[in-house]
Amino acid sequence: MAVTATAAREAAAAKTGKTRYAILLLIFIVTTINYADRATLSITGPAMKAEFGFDAIQMGIAFSAFSWAYVLAQVPGGWLLDRFGARRIYAGSIFLWSLFTLLQGSLGMFATAGAAMVALFALRFAVGLAESPAFPANAKVVASWFPTHERGTASAIFNSAQYFAAVAFTPLMAWVTHAMGWHHVYTWMGALGMLLALVWLKVVQSPARHRGVSRAELDYIEQGGGLIHMGEGEEARAGRKGGGIQWSQVRQLLRSRMLVGVYLGQYCINVLTYFFLTWFPVYLVQERHMSILKAGFVVSLPAICGFLGGVLGGRFSDSLLRRGYSLTLARKIPIVLGMLLSISMIACNYVDNEWVVVGLMALAFFGKGLGALGWAVIADTAPKEVIGLAGSIFNMFGNIAGIVTPLVIGYILSATGSFNGALVFVGVNALVTVFCYLVIVKDIRRVELQPA
Repeated sequence: MAVTATAAREAAAAKTGKTRYAILLLIFIVTTINYADRATLSITGPAMKAEFGFDAIQMGIAFSAFSWAYVLAQVPGGWLLDRFGARRIYAGSIFLWSLFTLLQGSLGMFATAGAAMVALFALRFAVGLAESPAFPANAKVVASWFPTHERGTASAIFNSAQYFAAVAFTPLMAWVTHAMGWHHVYTWMGALGMLLALVWLKVVQSPARHRGVSRAELDYIEQGGGLIHMGEGEEARAGRKGGGIQWSQVRQLLRSRMLVGVYLGQYCINVLTYFFLTWFPVYLVQERHMSILKAGFVVSLPAICGFLGGVLGGRFSDSLLRRGYSLTLARKIPIVLGMLLSISMIACNYVDNEWVVVGLMALAFFGKGLGALGWAVIADTAPKEVIGLAGSIFNMFGNIAGIVTPLVIGYILSATGSFNGALVFVGVNALVTVFCYLVIVKDIRRVELQPA
């Protein structure tokens, strides 16, 4: 019966249009630029450290600046998405974070290291504020454009853009830093993002309003559980009448054991993400004695594995769902397997060959990609009325790791002079993710809000 139902769905999908895939491609491109802009400091950091004389603790503080703002702005960002829709809010977000990225290229004008550090922290903080609606908007658009049985793959694809950003932009930014100077990285990345904001505004609409979507594709999305009116039609107008943030809704979300487990799991997964975005290139240069140019290219190898793991994890999860497995098992199995693989990075402490180290990191980030299905889980479980808000709370918890991870690793390096403790810290968080999904999260299902 399950095989027959799967075949019927595949046949129906083949007869519909492909507009949803064009939307997903644009989300993927935007998210790639998003993560490339976050990672600029990890690439330019060694050159800036040499120019300004920053120490390890100062670099940890600079790395964490983005996440302080990103975490603080999550709930307001999610509320803006639910009230005004993803199209306009996301376009403004892209433009502003790109502008603040561009301005980081002007730090050379400061005469002292202290002034440069203050300006760097402020601009990284501003980038975090501007980027805060990005991933909740991704989840909102995916929930709108994709039926449930395609949502795992769609969410995994946009989430895997973090690895593609490393593959496509880390070597490029390393080359620009080496050949032209670190200032140019910020100038070019900022200009590219500002152009992309205009493309987003022109292309993206909700399915019900999009001129390019066929009636067959619209019916296919809606019948499969896609929220085709979300964010641009009646629900957005209703949200605008609702006033400010409804804290009773926030409390209900935080009282859900399932969602709390998912939130904590995302925090632990993002410890791996922020190690990769901040200290990993520094690890290769400082601990493994690679040049910044070589490190830029080496980073792309684990990133490729992370990208492949991310896409495979989404397809594997949706395949389990189509074969008749419950939503709970279809999401949990890849997450648990992936996080168990990620623990392998601790073995880097016991080997000297740099290519074995790269191989272990590649395995760890393949596992991290395989298990990074949190956004699919949120699209499956968030109350329909507040997907933006639920996604923003999820992202807030997850990105507290962006504050903690750079600072903890910075202090470990300052105290020990070695990355050994840092890799243990990151690997243990992968193990805690397994605990969250096996023990705290029970059945995965959509939460229904109760009237206030």
